[in-house]
Amino acid sequence: MDVLTVGVLRAWARVALVELGRARAEIDELNVYPVPDGDTGTNLYLTWEAACEALPEGELTFAEAVQAFGRGALLGARGNSGVITSELVRACGLRLAENLPRDQVDAPGSVLADPPMSEPVAFADALVFAADAAYGAVAQPVEGTMLTVARAAADAALAAANEGKTLAEVCLVAVASARQALTRTTEQLEVLRRAGVVDAGGAGLVVILGAMESVLSGRAPGESTGVPVRQPVAAENGTDLGPDGPAYEVMYLLDAPDEAIGAYRRALAGLGDSVVVVGGDGLWNVHVHTDDVGAAIELGIGIGRPHRIRVTHFADLVPHPQAPGRAVITVAAGDGLAALFAEAGAVVIRGGPGRRCSTGELLTAIEESKAPEIVLLPNDRDSIAVAEAAATVARQDGIRVAVIPTRAQVQGLAALAVHDPGRSFEDDVVHLSAAAGQTRHGAVTIAVKDAWTMAGTCRIGDALGVVDGDFALITADLTAAATGVVDRLLGGGGELVTIVTGQEAGAELVDAVVRHVRRHRKDVDVVVYDGGQQRYPLLIGVE
Repeated sequence: MDVLTVGVLRAWARVALVELGRARAEIDELNVYPVPDGDTGTNLYLTWEAACEALPEGELTFAEAVQAFGRGALLGARGNSGVITSELVRACGLRLAENLPRDQVDAPGSVLADPPMSEPVAFADALVFAADAAYGAVAQPVEGTMLTVARAAADAALAAANEGKTLAEVCLVAVASARQALTRTTEQLEVLRRAGVVDAGGAGLVVILGAMESVLSGRAPGESTGVPVRQPVAAENGTDLGPDGPAYEVMYLLDAPDEAIGAYRRALAGLGDSVVVVGGDGLWNVHVHTDDVGAAIELGIGIGRPHRIRVTHFADLVPHPQAPGRAVITVAAGDGLAALFAEAGAVVIRGGPGRRCSTGELLTAIEESKAPEIVLLPNDRDSIAVAEAAATVARQDGIRVAVIPTRAQVQGLAALAVHDPGRSFEDDVVHLSAAAGQTRHGAVTIAVKDAWTMAGTCRIGDALGVVDGDFALITADLTAAATGVVDRLLGGGGELVTIVTGQEAGAELVDAVVRHVRRHRKDVDVVVYDGGQQRYPLLIGVE
């Protein structure tokens, strides 16, 4: 393709999303800088997905398309790498819209306005402009990162364009230069050299540029992602997960005047590191690693309105060994759920719909744990009484037992996520109880008989939506029931939707629900787990 059009943008968006999805885990494994938390690939994928979701269907001008795509990336940016990528995308799109004005709708038969410069030169110039913008957005740019890769790609593209190469050739040269620069990052940053890896963010940028080259050249992406594979590296002193690094990652959107951002960025740099502030026209995405969360947010309040605030405590990203003095025993309704609970350090008892656990099973698990402190997560309304009975017997033997009255599997997942054996028993129980109580839950299933429910009379084969344990919806298909349940659960607010798939959940059902949430609630995260439970194709939680 020799012309950058809305069609090319859409194709690039789709191909890059697929390729980032393929490379996500491999990029995560490279992630040792600036924080070895293993989520760079995931953050890049989610950032790109947000940009794709923001690109409307139907006829658009080129300027409308690049503006929507860039804004979606800005609003959905995750982590340090995602924020920088959003700036690269936004700035590149703005520059292309200036260099290649498309006055009419980019549709079959339309006539595009004559651009003031050739397509290859305009593309290369946009890459240079984007690299400059990304460097400018980072308070203390570091070489050996995705910034270095972006600069190398841009400079090579400009040189190729000035030599008269075609658009596809310019992109090919940019990708080749980006790959070479990525290889050199290992020697540019000491932390990468010690780990023997390339920069994770740079690897993601190579994947994104490679997707554009694939679209322009017409060549299909290779079978391999091209991302080096490695084993995860433990955190080291001197990184932000080590004792010498800042304790928190703070991110938020900021409504503030453009002229105030320069001084704001410098002040934010005084509070920590990895400072990135991107955006424009009054809307900014802010990222910083700091010990003083309050001060970082107050700086934003001083010049505007912070919102969508996210705070991550780095200590929570480091696995804590299970203390021998306390055990969490949880009831799991499926193989996948059992694996999730066990991975988090819990003792698992099988139960749930169709197979209730017994008091004897729980008492056996308590005895075999040999722990003087026990937390029980029944995860089912009918199993709460069973857990209470087991707790009563165990207390007679001098064991401290607390039953968190979780009524759904997703409440158990939420509770276990905040479990910290380093806290006192009382504090741990309070935190688990709060997490479970703040998780609204629902499910979908198929009626196996005619019956009267709280939502009315259902017939065999009807799709039923369950909200907080009561039948609330009767619909013709599971997708309508699931989206209806999600909407009702989110009606009271929420930041995270957890979807647990059962044995009868098809990929189309799951994809439809995920798309529904991301289309209508871009401020809400979605995670999907394979639960393997019977009777309920989907279990849904909102925190």
